Parts: sequence; C-alpha cells; structure tokens
Amino acid sequence: MATQLLLLWLWLSCAAVRSARGEGQLLTDGFAAVELTEAQFKVQKPYDVPLADRYELVGGVRRMWVYATDKPISSDHPGGPRSEIKIELIYSSGVWQFEGYGYVPAGTSGASVMQVFGAAEHATTLMLHVYDGRLTYYHDDARVVDGDVYDRWFRLNVIHDVAASNVTVFVDGEHRLTAPGRGGDAHYFKFGVYGQSKNNPSYRMESRWRDVKIFTKC
Repeated sequence: MATQLLLLWLWLSCAAVRSARGEGQLLTDGFAAVELTEAQFKVQKPYDVPLADRYELVGGVRRMWVYATDKPISSDHPGGPRSEIKIELIYSSGVWQFEGYGYVPAGTSGASVMQVFGAAEHATTLMLHVYDGRLTYYHDDARVVDGDVYDRWFRLNVIHDVAASNVTVFVDGEHRLTAPGRGGDAHYFKFGVYGQSKNNPSYRMESRWRDVKIFTKC
C-alpha cells in the first residue's frame, strides 16, 4: 500500500510539473520535488559523543563538524570520523537529483562533503571532497569541480541517472562534472563532513547546509 501511495503521489506531482513547464529552464525542470520529513534526515556522528557536540540545526541551517581524532559512527565501523546526514530515501532506478546550498569554512580540508552512496564494487557512486578550498571528484586533483568553496554559500545540484549510469554535478547552476556510474541497486544521498584519513584531513572539519531538497525525474 505504501508503495502504491508513493507511485500515485509521484504521478500527481509529475502531472503538476508538466502543466507548469515553460516558465524558464531550471535544473529542476522536468523533476518533481519529493516531500521529506525531518525524520528522513538521519545524522551520523561519532558514537561516543552527544549529538549536540557535532551537529546543530538553527534557522534552517544544518551545521556539522568533526575532528580528525574522533571515533567512527560505531565501535566496529571501518570508516573515519564524520558528522553527516543520510537522507533516508533509497532508490534503485530512475533519475534523481540532490539540491542544496553548502558552506565550507576556511581551514576545512581532506573531507568529503557530499556523497551518492551505493555502488556495485565500491561504497559510493560519487564523493565530493574539499582540499584547501577546492571541491574535487573524490581525491582527484585533476578533476576540480570548483576552485574555491571556502566561506561562501554555493548551490550544489547532483543528478544521478541510474539507467544511463552517470552522475552530473552543477555548482551555482553551471555544469562542472559528468562522471560514470558505478552500478549497484540501492542508492541514497549524504551530505555533511566526513574526514578522509588517508588524505591529510585538517584537525577540524565543518560544513553547513540549507534548503536541501530531493527531486525525481518525471
């Protein structure tokens, strides 16, 4: 029943989108916004500290920070320190889009700030890292998505086309990257800050996010 209701909601949303087209070409044109509840914004933080010590939501801005010496999200988790939000909306097909406004304070480096989780032979289809202010595709210095994201709000749109097996990244409305997909049959979006222990993370890492939305292609 829940699946049928979701499909009905998507059909009605797409019908509304189709009737409203023609008022300008936005990156979300042809997509329907997915209604998210606050419960779907699940914070993952070091297991041994209170939530308020690594996350806050004030005035619509979600601020997440972590230290290089922090513990992972559980005592048996192999990953590094993080304060991230997992959007609990799993998809396996279709075209999905993440949109949000991000802010990275100067000094944060060696950290992932956004992910498309899920792949066939890897953990992720996409990770966007920050190194000395540069936003990069994973830790590839040759694939710089933006040259300087420090101390400013930037709009990030990430479109994942599962069938076409590609992911496309836009910063402030400009196309910056298209990368191949990595397979897999279950995906979701994450954002925040995740220290990359093998890539010289700064001692303190932080990112802030507001107006995060998810869209699906009609």
